[in-house]
Amino acid sequence: MSEELGRVRRMWHLLEPLHAVLYYAPEAVAEVAALGYRTDERWPGYFAWRAVPLGEAGAGRVAETFHSFSPAMVGEYVPAVWSVASPGAVLAARTRAVDRAYRGLLGGAVAGTELGEAAVLLRRVAEAADTAGRPLAAANAALPWPDEPHLALWQAATILREHRGDGHVAALVGARLDPVESLVSFAAVGAARPEVFASRGWSDAEWRAAGQRLVRRGLLDGGGVATEAGRALRAEVERRTDEAAADPWRVFGEEGQERLAELLGPFWVAAIGSGMLPSETTLGIGKV
Repeated sequence: MSEELGRVRRMWHLLEPLHAVLYYAPEAVAEVAALGYRTDERWPGYFAWRAVPLGEAGAGRVAETFHSFSPAMVGEYVPAVWSVASPGAVLAARTRAVDRAYRGLLGGAVAGTELGEAAVLLRRVAEAADTAGRPLAAANAALPWPDEPHLALWQAATILREHRGDGHVAALVGARLDPVESLVSFAAVGAARPEVFASRGWSDAEWRAAGQRLVRRGLLDGGGVATEAGRALRAEVERRTDEAAADPWRVFGEEGQERLAELLGPFWVAAIGSGMLPSETTLGIGKV
């Protein structure tokens, strides 16, 4: 991996927890409940929070853009989420959720000069991102920018997170990996345990069938472990993902990226140290 792509990946590692607090913070769960969604499982809120920039999207649109979820699972929640609360109400609640979550997580730092500087720098990166052909990034980028620095920081992190995710989907499609094959092949290189990927709703039969297809392509062995060719393909997917995510970061030189990483570091520590985020996810951060 080149030094530039290494920095791009490091910035993703720093930003992902700052985005993901929306799905786990108790303050966000409270906002989900206030909208009328069930909170005995995370998915009603997750699908509403993440899909809402797309408007009143149907199950097909959400499954296509989220990519890794079983369409059957998506259909359990979408479009039903919009009968509970309108997209406008969900967007307003999402902003309140991030505001409350960040204030609870960061305390007085939300009004600090370091966060303000980080928000300005990160917004520059987000506004430099080309969102053509990147539906989730484009939908988030089209939303108005909030005035409060901590909310602008979260929005910029989210645009860049979805920009990378959209590019990752394109890389998977280019590698001829369908949604369930994408997960099976990722588990096969040790990105996470297969049990973690079960959260995406694929049946055992669908998982086995995907594995068999990958065996026929020479990407998995009979035990479900990635072959040399399978590892090479997944490495190529990650490289292409990094390359597709790199362009907006070129708005700064290396020095500017290092300054932003320095500013974001304490916020990353606060998010990771909170204990609210899962220790193992389907993203494979730190493992691939």
